[in-house]
Amino acid sequence: MSTDTSDEQTLAPTRSRMHTWGAPVRPSADILKMTGREILQAGIDGRFPAAPIMSTLGFRFTEVGDGLAVFETEHGEYLYNPMGSVHGGYLASVMDAALGSAVMSRLPAGSTYTTTQLNVNLIRPVFADTRPLRVTGTAVHVGRTTATAEARVVGIEDGKLYAHGTTTCSVFSFPSA
Repeated sequence: MSTDTSDEQTLAPTRSRMHTWGAPVRPSADILKMTGREILQAGIDGRFPAAPIMSTLGFRFTEVGDGLAVFETEHGEYLYNPMGSVHGGYLASVMDAALGSAVMSRLPAGSTYTTTQLNVNLIRPVFADTRPLRVTGTAVHVGRTTATAEARVVGIEDGKLYAHGTTTCSVFSFPSA
């Protein structure tokens, strides 16, 4: 077994990616008066900056309804794992955003949530040239202290299922501002 790879392998040129984000929204007295759905809609409308994780990983929030949240991916090779496909954690992160936002869309003013369990089923690989994906979260149950939701990751153009999953969330009052 030879360890000399000078003739066998050439290092690929490096790439860079730059992104910017707005400062995260802090729960002010005005925000505490808004329902979860109103807060989410304000983000979509640009009245609040997008959550920093969205520009970091490359996805955007496109729709909110009663118990519904939809995100779209902007994935690329910067998300690749050593096997040459988009890391499964990327889909898990976007699904977590859709699942939690679906729950949040049903929360009353002054309430928030945190994910306590995330279940992800990855069905097929995603590559840099995979067309954009739509991640749809739907609230199943939103109670006073717990909530559950389910999500599907589907190709916008091909309609193929790429992943699906569920969450359980703890629901609680915003900490004092």
